[in-house]
Amino acid sequence: MEGDPVYGAGCLIRGGKMLSHPKLRPFVLVPLTINVLIFGSLISWGLSNLIDWVNSWMAWLPEWLSFLEWILWPIIGLTVALVTGYLFTAVALLIASPFNALLAEKAEELITGQPVQGLEGLGAALMSVPRGIFRELAKLVYYLPMALMVLIISFIPAVNAIAPLLWLFLGAWMMSLQFVDYPMDNHQFSFKDVRIAVADRRLSSLGFGGMVAALASIPIVNFFVVPAAVVGATILYVEELR
Repeated sequence: MEGDPVYGAGCLIRGGKMLSHPKLRPFVLVPLTINVLIFGSLISWGLSNLIDWVNSWMAWLPEWLSFLEWILWPIIGLTVALVTGYLFTAVALLIASPFNALLAEKAEELITGQPVQGLEGLGAALMSVPRGIFRELAKLVYYLPMALMVLIISFIPAVNAIAPLLWLFLGAWMMSLQFVDYPMDNHQFSFKDVRIAVADRRLSSLGFGGMVAALASIPIVNFFVVPAAVVGATILYVEELR
Protein backbone atom coordinates (compact mmCIF):
# COMPACT_ATOMS: atom_id res chain seq x y z
CA MET A 1 0.00 0.00 0.00
CA GLU A 2 1.37 3.38 -1.02
CA GLY A 3 0.97 6.81 0.50
CA ASP A 4 1.31 8.42 3.92
CA PRO A 5 -1.59 8.40 6.41
CA VAL A 6 -0.16 11.39 8.30
CA TYR A 7 -0.04 13.39 5.07
CA GLY A 8 -3.62 12.33 4.27
CA ALA A 9 -4.88 13.42 7.70
CA GLY A 10 -2.98 16.68 7.27
CA CYS A 11 -4.89 17.43 4.07
CA LEU A 12 -8.08 17.76 6.12
CA ILE A 13 -6.39 20.19 8.53
CA ARG A 14 -5.07 22.23 5.60
CA GLY A 15 -8.53 22.19 4.03
CA GLY A 16 -10.03 23.55 7.24
CA LYS A 17 -7.51 26.39 7.33
CA MET A 18 -8.38 27.38 3.76
CA LEU A 19 -12.10 27.83 4.52
CA SER A 20 -11.50 31.39 5.71
CA HIS A 21 -9.96 32.42 2.38
CA PRO A 22 -12.02 35.26 0.85
CA LYS A 23 -12.38 33.40 -2.48
CA LEU A 24 -13.84 30.32 -0.78
CA ARG A 25 -16.05 31.87 1.89
CA PRO A 26 -19.13 32.35 -0.35
CA PHE A 27 -19.01 28.68 -1.40
CA VAL A 28 -18.69 27.47 2.20
CA LEU A 29 -21.84 29.18 3.45
CA VAL A 30 -24.48 26.91 1.86
CA PRO A 31 -22.85 23.54 2.79
CA LEU A 32 -22.16 24.83 6.30
CA THR A 33 -25.78 25.94 6.78
CA ILE A 34 -27.05 22.56 5.56
CA ASN A 35 -24.65 20.77 7.92
CA VAL A 36 -25.80 22.79 10.93
CA LEU A 37 -29.45 22.03 10.21
CA ILE A 38 -28.95 18.32 9.53
CA PHE A 39 -26.36 17.52 12.18
CA GLY A 40 -28.04 19.68 14.79
CA SER A 41 -31.34 17.81 14.48
CA LEU A 42 -30.18 14.27 13.72
CA ILE A 43 -27.34 14.12 16.24
CA SER A 44 -29.56 15.35 19.06
CA TRP A 45 -31.99 12.58 18.11
CA GLY A 46 -29.18 10.00 17.94
CA LEU A 47 -27.71 10.94 21.32
CA SER A 48 -31.12 10.81 22.98
CA ASN A 49 -31.56 7.22 21.74
CA LEU A 50 -28.00 6.02 22.39
CA ILE A 51 -28.71 4.50 25.82
CA ASP A 52 -31.72 2.57 24.47
CA TRP A 53 -29.65 1.23 21.57
CA VAL A 54 -26.83 0.11 23.84
CA ASN A 55 -29.24 -1.56 26.27
CA SER A 56 -30.94 -3.43 23.43
CA TRP A 57 -27.55 -4.66 22.21
CA MET A 58 -26.67 -5.74 25.75
CA ALA A 59 -29.80 -7.88 25.83
CA TRP A 60 -28.12 -10.15 23.25
CA LEU A 61 -25.29 -10.85 25.69
CA PRO A 62 -25.58 -14.20 27.55
CA GLU A 63 -25.93 -13.78 31.32
CA TRP A 64 -22.68 -15.59 32.04
CA LEU A 65 -20.87 -12.93 29.97
CA SER A 66 -22.47 -10.00 31.80
CA PHE A 67 -19.11 -9.13 33.36
CA LEU A 68 -18.04 -7.92 29.88
CA GLU A 69 -20.64 -5.15 29.97
CA TRP A 70 -18.10 -2.52 31.04
CA ILE A 71 -15.97 -3.40 28.00
CA LEU A 72 -18.84 -3.56 25.52
CA TRP A 73 -20.33 -0.19 26.48
CA PRO A 74 -17.47 1.87 24.99
CA ILE A 75 -17.19 -0.53 22.02
CA ILE A 76 -20.88 -0.21 21.17
CA GLY A 77 -20.85 3.53 21.84
CA LEU A 78 -17.91 3.99 19.48
CA THR A 79 -19.59 1.84 16.83
CA VAL A 80 -22.81 3.87 17.04
CA ALA A 81 -20.86 7.14 16.87
CA LEU A 82 -18.92 6.04 13.77
CA VAL A 83 -21.96 4.67 11.96
CA THR A 84 -24.20 7.63 12.72
CA GLY A 85 -21.37 10.03 11.88
CA TYR A 86 -21.05 8.47 8.43
CA LEU A 87 -24.80 8.24 7.80
CA PHE A 88 -25.43 11.84 8.85
CA THR A 89 -22.55 12.99 6.66
CA ALA A 90 -23.99 10.99 3.74
CA VAL A 91 -27.34 12.76 4.16
CA ALA A 92 -25.65 16.17 4.27
CA LEU A 93 -23.62 15.31 1.15
CA LEU A 94 -26.70 14.11 -0.69
CA ILE A 95 -28.42 17.46 -0.19
CA ALA A 96 -25.37 19.70 -0.66
CA SER A 97 -23.56 17.75 -3.42
CA PRO A 98 -23.76 20.44 -6.17
CA PHE A 99 -22.53 23.13 -3.78
CA ASN A 100 -19.68 20.89 -2.63
CA ALA A 101 -18.66 20.30 -6.25
CA LEU A 102 -18.58 24.06 -6.76
CA LEU A 103 -16.48 24.48 -3.61
CA ALA A 104 -14.05 21.82 -4.88
CA GLU A 105 -13.80 23.65 -8.22
CA LYS A 106 -12.96 26.99 -6.61
CA ALA A 107 -10.54 25.37 -4.16
CA GLU A 108 -8.66 23.66 -7.00
CA GLU A 109 -8.41 26.94 -8.91
CA LEU A 110 -7.02 28.58 -5.77
CA ILE A 111 -4.49 25.76 -5.18
CA THR A 112 -3.26 25.39 -8.78
CA GLY A 113 -3.81 28.90 -10.11
CA GLN A 114 -5.44 27.30 -13.18
CA PRO A 115 -9.12 27.48 -14.21
CA VAL A 116 -11.21 24.30 -13.91
CA GLN A 117 -13.73 23.52 -16.61
CA GLY A 118 -16.36 22.67 -14.05
CA LEU A 119 -19.73 24.00 -12.99
CA GLU A 120 -18.92 27.68 -13.51
CA GLY A 121 -21.36 29.32 -11.15
CA LEU A 122 -24.30 28.71 -8.85
CA GLY A 123 -26.79 28.38 -11.70
CA ALA A 124 -24.86 25.51 -13.23
CA ALA A 125 -24.50 23.92 -9.80
CA LEU A 126 -28.27 23.98 -9.31
CA MET A 127 -28.79 22.46 -12.78
CA SER A 128 -26.49 19.60 -11.79
CA VAL A 129 -28.57 18.64 -8.72
CA PRO A 130 -30.20 15.53 -10.28
CA ARG A 131 -26.84 14.20 -11.51
CA GLY A 132 -25.23 14.88 -8.14
CA ILE A 133 -28.00 13.05 -6.30
CA PHE A 134 -27.65 9.99 -8.55
CA ARG A 135 -23.89 10.03 -7.95
CA GLU A 136 -24.41 10.15 -4.18
CA LEU A 137 -26.92 7.30 -4.39
CA ALA A 138 -24.35 5.25 -6.32
CA LYS A 139 -21.91 5.69 -3.43
CA LEU A 140 -24.61 4.65 -0.98
CA VAL A 141 -25.36 1.50 -2.98
CA TYR A 142 -21.63 0.71 -2.99
CA TYR A 143 -21.47 1.23 0.80
CA LEU A 144 -24.54 -0.70 1.96
CA PRO A 145 -23.39 -4.32 1.28
CA MET A 146 -20.13 -3.73 3.17
CA ALA A 147 -21.96 -1.98 6.00
CA LEU A 148 -24.42 -4.88 6.23
CA MET A 149 -21.57 -7.37 6.55
CA VAL A 150 -19.94 -5.38 9.36
CA LEU A 151 -23.32 -4.94 11.04
CA ILE A 152 -23.81 -8.71 11.10
CA ILE A 153 -20.35 -9.13 12.65
CA SER A 154 -21.34 -6.55 15.29
CA PHE A 155 -24.00 -8.93 16.63
CA ILE A 156 -21.79 -12.02 16.83
CA PRO A 157 -20.54 -12.53 20.44
CA ALA A 158 -16.75 -12.32 20.91
CA VAL A 159 -16.18 -11.54 17.22
CA ASN A 160 -18.02 -8.24 17.61
CA ALA A 161 -15.04 -6.91 19.61
CA ILE A 162 -13.39 -6.07 16.27
CA ALA A 163 -16.54 -4.36 14.93
CA PRO A 164 -15.45 -0.79 15.87
CA LEU A 165 -12.17 -1.32 14.01
CA LEU A 166 -14.04 -2.59 10.96
CA TRP A 167 -16.44 0.36 11.11
CA LEU A 168 -13.46 2.71 11.37
CA PHE A 169 -11.75 1.25 8.30
CA LEU A 170 -14.99 1.18 6.33
CA GLY A 171 -15.80 4.74 7.36
CA ALA A 172 -12.29 5.92 6.44
CA TRP A 173 -12.49 4.23 3.05
CA MET A 174 -15.94 5.63 2.25
CA MET A 175 -15.12 9.13 3.47
CA SER A 176 -12.10 9.26 1.18
CA LEU A 177 -14.24 8.10 -1.76
CA GLN A 178 -17.04 10.50 -0.88
CA PHE A 179 -14.90 13.62 -0.89
CA VAL A 180 -12.27 12.81 -3.52
CA ASP A 181 -15.21 12.24 -5.85
CA TYR A 182 -15.94 15.98 -5.91
CA PRO A 183 -12.74 17.23 -7.57
CA MET A 184 -12.53 14.13 -9.79
CA ASP A 185 -16.16 14.46 -10.89
CA ASN A 186 -15.40 18.04 -11.90
CA HIS A 187 -12.92 16.51 -14.37
CA GLN A 188 -15.51 14.00 -15.63
CA PHE A 189 -13.94 10.95 -13.99
CA SER A 190 -16.30 8.04 -13.25
CA PHE A 191 -16.88 6.69 -9.75
CA LYS A 192 -14.85 3.62 -10.80
CA ASP A 193 -11.93 5.95 -11.63
CA VAL A 194 -12.27 7.48 -8.17
CA ARG A 195 -12.05 4.05 -6.50
CA ILE A 196 -8.94 3.19 -8.52
CA ALA A 197 -7.23 6.50 -7.70
CA VAL A 198 -8.00 6.24 -3.98
CA ALA A 199 -6.85 2.60 -3.88
CA ASP A 200 -3.60 3.52 -5.63
CA ARG A 201 -2.67 5.84 -2.73
CA ARG A 202 -4.47 3.80 -0.10
CA LEU A 203 -2.53 4.92 2.99
CA SER A 204 -2.90 8.62 2.22
CA SER A 205 -6.58 8.12 1.42
CA LEU A 206 -7.26 6.15 4.61
CA GLY A 207 -5.42 8.74 6.69
CA PHE A 208 -7.59 11.46 5.18
CA GLY A 209 -10.82 9.47 5.40
CA GLY A 210 -10.07 8.27 8.92
CA MET A 211 -9.61 11.81 10.16
CA VAL A 212 -12.87 12.85 8.49
CA ALA A 213 -14.73 9.87 9.99
CA ALA A 214 -13.38 10.58 13.47
CA LEU A 215 -14.26 14.29 13.42
CA ALA A 216 -17.67 13.61 11.83
CA SER A 217 -18.65 11.70 14.98
CA ILE A 218 -17.93 14.69 17.28
CA PRO A 219 -20.89 17.05 17.87
CA ILE A 220 -20.35 20.71 16.86
CA VAL A 221 -17.02 19.84 15.19
CA ASN A 222 -18.90 17.89 12.52
CA PHE A 223 -20.64 21.09 11.39
CA PHE A 224 -17.38 22.17 9.79
CA VAL A 225 -16.10 18.78 8.66
CA VAL A 226 -17.87 18.63 5.28
CA PRO A 227 -16.56 21.89 3.73
CA ALA A 228 -13.09 21.27 5.23
CA ALA A 229 -13.11 17.73 3.79
CA VAL A 230 -14.16 18.97 0.34
CA VAL A 231 -11.19 21.33 0.24
CA GLY A 232 -8.88 18.76 1.89
CA ALA A 233 -9.85 16.12 -0.68
CA THR A 234 -9.13 18.62 -3.43
CA ILE A 235 -5.64 19.13 -1.99
CA LEU A 236 -5.16 15.35 -1.88
CA TYR A 237 -6.33 15.02 -5.48
CA VAL A 238 -4.12 17.83 -6.80
CA GLU A 239 -0.96 16.77 -4.93
CA GLU A 240 -1.16 12.97 -5.00
CA LEU A 241 -4.03 11.44 -6.94
CA ARG A 242 -4.11 13.49 -10.13
